[in-house]
Amino acid sequence: MTAQILDGAAVAEKIRADVAQAVAERLAQGRPAPGLATVLVGDNPASHVYVRSKHKACQQVGIQSFGYELPATASQAEVEALVRELNADPRVNGILVQLPLPSGLDEERVLSAISIEKDVDGFHPLNIGRLAQKGRDPLFVPCTPAGCMVLIESALPDLNGVNAVVLGRSNIVGMPMALLLVRANATVTVCHSRTRNLREVVRQADVLVAAVGRAEMVRGDWIKPGAVVVDVGMNRVEDPTRPKGYRLTGDVCFDEAKEVAGWITPVPGGVGPMTIAMLLQNTLRAARLAG
Repeated sequence: MTAQILDGAAVAEKIRADVAQAVAERLAQGRPAPGLATVLVGDNPASHVYVRSKHKACQQVGIQSFGYELPATASQAEVEALVRELNADPRVNGILVQLPLPSGLDEERVLSAISIEKDVDGFHPLNIGRLAQKGRDPLFVPCTPAGCMVLIESALPDLNGVNAVVLGRSNIVGMPMALLLVRANATVTVCHSRTRNLREVVRQADVLVAAVGRAEMVRGDWIKPGAVVVDVGMNRVEDPTRPKGYRLTGDVCFDEAKEVAGWITPVPGGVGPMTIAMLLQNTLRAARLAG
């Protein structure tokens, strides 16, 4: 069998079109356009690329974007002061602090300084805490896990009782992903570098989310036949046959896994476009909360 492709690019395009229509309707009603502010500290090249892509996506759907950059030498007080200024700015509905921050800065303190009503990345401790509790709802859910859930539920609308395995336990993807799957009534296992018999544990998964950051770590014989496989990884692998000298690959060996899985996301074109689409959706939601 060959797996069905979970086309994140196509799903994300539909979400972006819906956001663009909703923004146009707001403007027609005389309401202000939603506004997203990004805070970039330091000169991490990958972070600059990510921030540019977010600003471009905002422009395409009619969301205003405001970019703020601070040097890598910026102090904790300077970063937090900028966040507080953006909290008070009525043009700004969402605040995104690009991670990782330079060493020496306290990430949790910076994220905690963001107004919970503007936390469109979903990383504020209150939003994460609400996500982890029964009967509580966060205002915003982290964008990458939220996008993964949309793709998973497009393949398996009912997750009651399914075995889900999350490979990776980061604050950005792995842990909130596990919490979302628990909320959907899946039975969830979180795997990491100290998990015993990792291959055997992964092979029990009806739904596998790979977010470990190791190129093609998950092989075809790790996959349960018919499983839903969502690959969050984005790794550069040297390849002299490619014009840039490298190729992008996920944490799953796609060529092997697609012969076993029932559904699988490609890399690129799977989870990546969904992350930005969910950020746009969260920013629109923040604007609606603001009135």
